[in-house]
Amino acid sequence: MVQIKRLQEGGADIIAVIGEIDASSSIDLDLAIAKSVGEGAKKILVDCSALEYISSAGLGVFMSYIEELRDKNIQMVLFGLKEKVVNTFEILGLASLLHIRENKSEALKLANELSV
Repeated sequence: MVQIKRLQEGGADIIAVIGEIDASSSIDLDLAIAKSVGEGAKKILVDCSALEYISSAGLGVFMSYIEELRDKNIQMVLFGLKEKVVNTFEILGLASLLHIRENKSEALKLANELSV
């Protein structure tokens, strides 16, 4: 079961992911990111501090947006990942393709720097 909340803060769209992302709940994550992109957000921060688990389907959602985000000059930064979740990203080589920071202030700072 996953819960996804979207809010605006500091000029960025923040997508908070609570629970586990598996094959069925990855659709909710995809919809939330698509909505932010569709509404013209230039900075998307993904709060993963309450993310307990992410499957390959969930990781695939992030991967599917890399090119579109680059083309539209949208900065997406993930933050607050638990160690086991970070390890999953690193093992698959996603840590080098996605921006990951420890906390929200670092994530917002990076998004601001990259969007200049």
